[in-house]
Amino acid sequence: MEKPNVRCAILSTLIAKHRWGSPMDDEALLAFTGLGPNQKPVARDVIDDLRAARYIENCGKRGLKLDSSEFQMLADVLYYDCEWEPFEIESRLKHYEGWSDHDWA
Repeated sequence: MEKPNVRCAILSTLIAKHRWGSPMDDEALLAFTGLGPNQKPVARDVIDDLRAARYIENCGKRGLKLDSSEFQMLADVLYYDCEWEPFEIESRLKHYEGWSDHDWA
């Protein structure tokens, strides 16, 4: 699996397990993402890269969580980089309130 696909798998897991105020630590994130043992080194690098993303809150050793104030940027990443369809993004990012103004072009 290439790095963008690993990133998309990790983001999908973060979205699926998103709970307000509950970060997901790296080991749990890797376990829920279901990546093979050969992919885990790449996944750890991706997790480190995601710590700096604006749509992620880095909670240090407690892990990562989504920054709901940046769901517009996350929606764009899911659409352009992960090739998700708008209806899928809208159904998974339920707390994003900017759908009426979101421009997919």
